[in-house]
Amino acid sequence: MRLLLCGGTGFIGVALTEALLARGDEVWVITRKKPAASANVDSEGKGERTARYMTWEEWGTNPNGAGPIDAIVNLAGETISQRWTEAAKRRIVSSRVHAAERVAENIARMSPAPEVVVNASGISLYGHSGELVFDESFPAEPEDFLGTTVIAWEAAADLIPVPRLVKLRIGLVLAARGGAFPLLRLPYRLFGGGRMGDGKQGMPWIHLQDMVGLILFSIDNKSIAGPLNAVGPAPVSNDQFGRALGRVTGRPHWFPVPARLLKLVLGEMSTLVLTGQKAIPRKALENGYRFAYSNLEDALRDVTR
Repeated sequence: MRLLLCGGTGFIGVALTEALLARGDEVWVITRKKPAASANVDSEGKGERTARYMTWEEWGTNPNGAGPIDAIVNLAGETISQRWTEAAKRRIVSSRVHAAERVAENIARMSPAPEVVVNASGISLYGHSGELVFDESFPAEPEDFLGTTVIAWEAAADLIPVPRLVKLRIGLVLAARGGAFPLLRLPYRLFGGGRMGDGKQGMPWIHLQDMVGLILFSIDNKSIAGPLNAVGPAPVSNDQFGRALGRVTGRPHWFPVPARLLKLVLGEMSTLVLTGQKAIPRKALENGYRFAYSNLEDALRDVTR
């Protein structure tokens, strides 16, 4: 299978590229700037398989430059882990919407067009939840900046002209390096871990291995289309997440961080930790996906060892 991967230089994209190469796929990474050199060794050590690179400009100039493409995965978007100034918020929204629009424009000029596009999205469009648990059948009810960003992101993705579009609603991705988890773990390393705010907000988590696994599953499984919750099957609150992290790392979970302090330090970005969703991957489970890490403590143990 030959695939294009937009946003392939982030920690999810790098892990996905390795998985695709390991199973023998041909991967073209669409990026703003080509790296000087890159190589990936297959999982059996039988030789070297390397991703190929193309800039967004090159792809726009020649949409068929990589040859016939079977699938496209779009993970492109500016990081949300920055202070949310008005300028930063505009970049966060426009980077996601613009990437989806460019994918749609280029696919319209590809011959043949790919069969499937997996477009990253976010779990925050459901709004905030205490005890309510969201599956893919719930309507979008955004309550904050991230939620409205996801609405605009998915609206742009809906214009991508392919037979099958998967909108991957991603939660907190657990990985030893990369993403938000190392920052969440830091207070526990310093023996200062505890709930954030009242601790009742949902923490929709997924292990990096299952994040990659769900993308591969979405590409390969023709019955998967539309929204897909990319979260683990055991939803937890912020307080439950922290207690599990404390147990796994042998650190106390005892120092609550007041919402007022987080708002003072982080500004509007404090909504990342003070609000959240409890969600389940109903569609993935009903279509037969088997999670490598269905239990939070097992997932945390793997990324903290």
